[in-house]
Formats: sequence, C-alpha cells, structure tokens
Amino acid sequence: MARYLALWRQNPVAPWPADPTENLKLFERMLAGMDGLVKKGEIEEFGWFPDANSGYVISKGESADVFRRANIFQPYILSEVHEIIPYEKGKEIYIAVAKAKIEAAKK
Repeated sequence: MARYLALWRQNPVAPWPADPTENLKLFERMLAGMDGLVKKGEIEEFGWFPDANSGYVISKGESADVFRRANIFQPYILSEVHEIIPYEKGKEIYIAVAKAKIEAAKK
C-alpha cells in the first residue's frame, strides 16, 4: 500500500460564505469530514502550516483513494499530492540505476 503526502491550501476563488456564521458552519462540516477520515484510519496525520490557510495530510491507500479524499473538499481546498517512496526502496532504486549507468558507459 502506497503512502502519500498531500499539501493543501484554501482556494481563494472558491465560493466561501461571506457571512461569518455560514463560514463557520462550512468549516465545521469540513472538519467533521476530516475527523471521519482520521477515525476510519484513511488519514494518518493532518496538520496546518502557520499561515492558517494551508497544511499537509499523510495517508495510505491506492491513488483512487487519495483522489476521492481530495475531491471531498473541493472546490474549497486545493491539493497537491505526492506519492512517498520509502527511504530504503529509494536507496535501492538509486543504487541500481547508478550501477546500470556505469555498466552502460563501459560499452
């Protein structure tokens, strides 16, 4: 199962409610959605950055799972999603490719 890092930010052109009460209701619905994903184990970690308009999510699953989760919060939240390659796997691949390049250069 793959791990993903999603960097999220509020969409400034989304139809955010101008009324503070309605804005709070929307925010509470979005937080409830995130709480549900955390409780189900779909989200490992969620955090805000100090600008209070962006943050990150770490999750596991298939790409379709991540796609579904990112779409839940649109158009209010924009996501930039990256699959995480574990250190050991990345090191193994990097060394194998470097050795292949050395062998190819000898020919």
